[in-house]
Amino acid sequence: MKLCKWHQELNHFIDIKTTFVLEGNIYDLNPYPSESENGIRWDMVMLDNYLYKYLKSKGYETIVFYNHVDGFYNDFEPEQLQNFLDISGGGTVASGNTAYSVPISRAADLIRRANQNREHLSAVVLMMASRYVLSADSISECERDFYTKLMLSGLKKTQVKTDTGFSNNVMIFVCDKVNDIPVWFYIDNPLVKTLTITNPDSSTRKMFIDSQIKFFTCDVEYSEDTLKGYKELFVELTDGFKNLELNALKILCKNEGISIENIKDAINLYKYGIKDNPWAEIPHDVLDGAEAFIKTRVKGQDHAVCHTLDVIKRAASNLAGLQHSSASKPKGILFFAGPTGTGKTELAKTVAELLFGDENACIRFDMSEYQQSHSDQKLLGAPPGYVGYEAGGQLTNAVKERPFSILLFDEIEKAHPSIFDKFLQILEDGRMTDGKGETVYFSECIIIFTSNLGIYNVDQFGNRTLSVTPDISFDELSKRLIKAIQDYFKLQLGRPEILNRIGENFVVFDFIRENVANEILSSQLEKIKNNMKETKRIELEISDNVKRFLFEKSFNNIENGGRGIGNIVEKYFINPLARYIFDNDIQENKIIDVKDVIIENSIVKLNCELL
Repeated sequence: MKLCKWHQELNHFIDIKTTFVLEGNIYDLNPYPSESENGIRWDMVMLDNYLYKYLKSKGYETIVFYNHVDGFYNDFEPEQLQNFLDISGGGTVASGNTAYSVPISRAADLIRRANQNREHLSAVVLMMASRYVLSADSISECERDFYTKLMLSGLKKTQVKTDTGFSNNVMIFVCDKVNDIPVWFYIDNPLVKTLTITNPDSSTRKMFIDSQIKFFTCDVEYSEDTLKGYKELFVELTDGFKNLELNALKILCKNEGISIENIKDAINLYKYGIKDNPWAEIPHDVLDGAEAFIKTRVKGQDHAVCHTLDVIKRAASNLAGLQHSSASKPKGILFFAGPTGTGKTELAKTVAELLFGDENACIRFDMSEYQQSHSDQKLLGAPPGYVGYEAGGQLTNAVKERPFSILLFDEIEKAHPSIFDKFLQILEDGRMTDGKGETVYFSECIIIFTSNLGIYNVDQFGNRTLSVTPDISFDELSKRLIKAIQDYFKLQLGRPEILNRIGENFVVFDFIRENVANEILSSQLEKIKNNMKETKRIELEISDNVKRFLFEKSFNNIENGGRGIGNIVEKYFINPLARYIFDNDIQENKIIDVKDVIIENSIVKLNCELL
C-alpha cells in the first residue's frame, strides 16, 4: 500500500505553499504509516490525529487546532496550546483547561501573530471550517475580517530556519468542500493549495480486510485460494465505503456471526437493513416458466421477451457485470424501444411481479415530468442547504424504501439533459449520494429505460408524422430505431457515453401485427368474461360476429398498439354492455348472449339476449 494522493501532494507542497484547504472525506478514518519491527504499520486514525502525526514528523514545534466553538486546543499534546499562546501573545491557559476559547475576530489575530513568528515553526489546523460562516456568498463584516487577516498572513509567507533549511509556517483549513470558504480567499491565490481526500481505494480496502480477517472468518478454516477469493469479493463489494463504514461492517459481522463466505449478506444487511437477498430466493421453477408467464400478458414480442429474460436470468444467477471491474453496478440495464402500446411498460411490470411477487416492485417515473433544468433535484434531491434538501429526491427515496426493484424510466428522451449526468453515475457505480448526504445503492435494481425515439418525424412546426409503419419488417424496424437512438445520444445530446453504459441491451418491440392483434383482443374479451363472472356473477357469451366487428375496428386503430385495442373494446363493447345491464336492471346469476354490435345515429348498441 502506498501513501494516499493528498498526503503525497502535501509532501510536495508544504515547503512551497502556506495555506492548505482539505476537503472531501474529512470525517473518516485514515491509514497513517508508522514504523514497526515488521516494517511499515498502517494505523487507522481520525484526520486531526493524522495531521498532528504528519506535522510532528515534519519538525513543526507548535501545532494547534481551532474550531469556532471550543477555540484553540491540542488533545494529543496539551502543552502545545500554551506554546501557541506564548508565541501569539494570547495569554495563559487557566489551570485544568484543555482549550482556549476566544471570539472569531480575536482568533484571527492570534493565528496571524503565530504564523508570522520566525522563531518557532508553527502550524494551525482550522477544523470545521465549513461552519465558520453561514454562507460563503454573503458573509458578515466580522467574518470578512477573519478571512482577510488569515489571507494576509498566508500571503506574507513567513519561514523559520530549521536543522534542514527553511520551512513555512502553515495554516490548514479542513472543510466539507472548498466553496464553503469565500471564493476570494483561495481563487488565484498562489500560496493556497486545495487537497481532496477521497473515499478509500481498493488497496486501502484490501489492507483493511487483510488486517481484520479474524473478525470475518468466525474461527472457520479456509484454504489460501478460497480466502483470497473472498477477500477480492469483499474489496469489490465495498467500493465507495468509507473506512468508518468498513469498521462498522466488521462489527456487524462479529455481532451477527456472519462469516466471510456470506459477506454479500452482511453488506446487504449494512446497505439495506436486511440480510436476505430476494434475488437469491427466486425459485428455479419461477424462471423456468418465466417465458410462458410473461407471454400471457405481453403478446407478440418474442424477441423482446427473450432478450429481457436473458438479462433477468443473468441477474438472478449472480452473473451480472462479470466483465466489469465493479461489482456494485445495477443488476441489469435494459433500453426498451418501439411503437407506443406494444407492451414496453407492461413487460417491466410483468417482470416485477414475476421476480418479487408484486407488480408495485416496478417503480415508474414518467420522464416528461422532469424536463426542467432543476429536474435532477426533484428526482435525486436538492443539494445540502437548499430549500427542500431534507426531503430527498423521488428516485432516491423510492430506492431506499425498495432497494430490490425494477426502476422504469418512461420516455427517457423527454428528460432534461442534466439528468443524464446522474444516470451516468448510477449506471457506472451503482450508487448515488442524495441531498441529505446518504448513500443510495442501485446495485440490486434492474434499470429499464423506454423510448419512442425513431417512431416519429417532427417538422419545423412541431407536427409529428410516422417515420416507421407496420408494413416494414421487424429487422428493418430494429435498424431504424437503434440508429435513431444512437443519433439522439451522439449528435443531439452529445452524450455517447450513455450508449456505452447501456451496451447491447437495446430491446426493440415490434408493431402489433394482425395475428397478435387478434390474440390481444381475445385476451381482453376473456378477461372481461372472467371479471363479470367473478364480480357480478353474470356470464357472457360473445358471438363470432361481435369478435369480427371488434377485430376490424381494432386493426384500423393498430398504430396505437395494444392500448388502442383496449380503447376500441371499451368504446364498442364495455360501454354499451354497461348501459344494457343498467337499463335492464340485470342482477347476478344471469347469462347474456351478445349477438351483434349495432351503430345507430353514432350511438353504439349491443344486440343482446338474456338467457
